[in-house]
Amino acid sequence: MPLIGAHVDQDDPLAHARARGAEVAQFFLGDPQGWKGPVIGDRTREIKDSGVEVYVHAPYVINVATSNNRIRIPSRKLLSAHLAAAAELGAKGLIVHGGHVGAGDDPQKGFDNWRKVFERLEEHEVPVLIENTAGGGNAMARRLESIARLWDALDGFDVGFCLDTCHAHAGGVDLADAVERITAVTGRIDLIHCNDSRDAAGSGADRHANLGAGQIDTELILEVCRRANAPIVVETPGDGQADDIALLRKSL
Repeated sequence: MPLIGAHVDQDDPLAHARARGAEVAQFFLGDPQGWKGPVIGDRTREIKDSGVEVYVHAPYVINVATSNNRIRIPSRKLLSAHLAAAAELGAKGLIVHGGHVGAGDDPQKGFDNWRKVFERLEEHEVPVLIENTAGGGNAMARRLESIARLWDALDGFDVGFCLDTCHAHAGGVDLADAVERITAVTGRIDLIHCNDSRDAAGSGADRHANLGAGQIDTELILEVCRRANAPIVVETPGDGQADDIALLRKSL
């Protein structure tokens, strides 16, 4: 049975995790839409000693793939700062979106920029887990062929993968064989973001729903979780997270 948990508010992640019956807590360390550095507060020892497995989600604004220096350079710095903060908390991974390049840019530039991140990163204790994204024509990690090109660019580095079921569905990836096709490229799946989708397959819309309340067949989501054999985090609307976790435990 994989460990199962939820994305929770950062004000008191342990309390929120326990209220949901979660064994895993994922949270931000600041404003997910802002450029300020991470804040870990005064609960570091409590979190490390809690027995709850912790994952940190990097801010959404990070885009290390872009050719825009005013975004790429601050993105690298913010990613590095979050890796250091995640290590202080004893986190199992730092999740970061794959990012994108501009409409007129060669996608290869984005893949090359990702490689430069790892070439320049100082030694870090916490693995970077790149998450697949739902939309964007020039996204680095939306479609399977792009993920394959990204992993080719990162050959030789220890990079993890986070599979989001809503993002895959919305991004046009068939969940029926997604685990097998992704692991053939990445070698492993480190974390599952287990989310239903409010929108149709291929829509490109990143709008999560509680399990059974969206447009993905629940059994298909469960089968992804079984095949991936990785820790699971629900990023669904908070009022239904306890029920989502209970459903996963009962079904898996």
